[in-house]
Amino acid sequence: MNREERTEQKMQELFHSHAAGDDGTDGEFMQILQGYIFGDICYTGSLDNRMRELVTVTVLTVLSALPQIKAHVGASLNAGCTPVEIREAVYQCAPFIGFPKTLNAISAMNEVFTQNGIELPLLSQKTLTGIDEKERYEKGLAIQAPIYGDEIKDRYTWLPEPFDEAVPRFLTELCFGDFNTRTGLDGKTRELLTVVLLAAMGGAEVQVKSHAEGALKAGSTKEEIVCALVHASGYMGIPRLFNALNTCRDLLAEG
Repeated sequence: MNREERTEQKMQELFHSHAAGDDGTDGEFMQILQGYIFGDICYTGSLDNRMRELVTVTVLTVLSALPQIKAHVGASLNAGCTPVEIREAVYQCAPFIGFPKTLNAISAMNEVFTQNGIELPLLSQKTLTGIDEKERYEKGLAIQAPIYGDEIKDRYTWLPEPFDEAVPRFLTELCFGDFNTRTGLDGKTRELLTVVLLAAMGGAEVQVKSHAEGALKAGSTKEEIVCALVHASGYMGIPRLFNALNTCRDLLAEG
């Protein structure tokens, strides 16, 4: 297939619509956009449509691009993602981008679910019982420690009390306890999506590298991490792609 045929095929797969032509106010721009994302990027690398759409929804949540979130929640369903997988990808952005942006994305997502006849609320994926107040920390640490060790706890011992203890604990309880203990996405997928969302934020290169290493430990290959970042470039921009690749060069280079 040539580039035009690839673009048309991918648009049909994901959106059940034709690729852009010359119609409308900005047909030329849409042809460039669709040619790059759906004609080039989507055919480069190993990730399938399902994983690519989870990457896309994650990046769009970070960017708070609500109209595009709606379009790609629909595309995610067409690509074979379950509603729970889409929801979990959006939910887990909260510790990184904050709750307000995540709530906006949840609202856009749920609008599409409703339009598609998907009953809300979705089935709970919570595994925490809430019986023991220490549960969030202990179960979160059980996920965090094998991948990241005591890095954060050791890094912030200089903070004044009680923040020297509270800040690392909040990270463990919120990121790993409240979210990573949930079912609906496996650990490998969660870590790969975390790399992408950090790259899309910009200015979080230290965390990008840390989570790229975590993604490798969780089972992603170097190629899959690069593929996810390159796929995200159509949404987050080339500079943020290069920043992420450059900061992870020693982890992701061949050999």
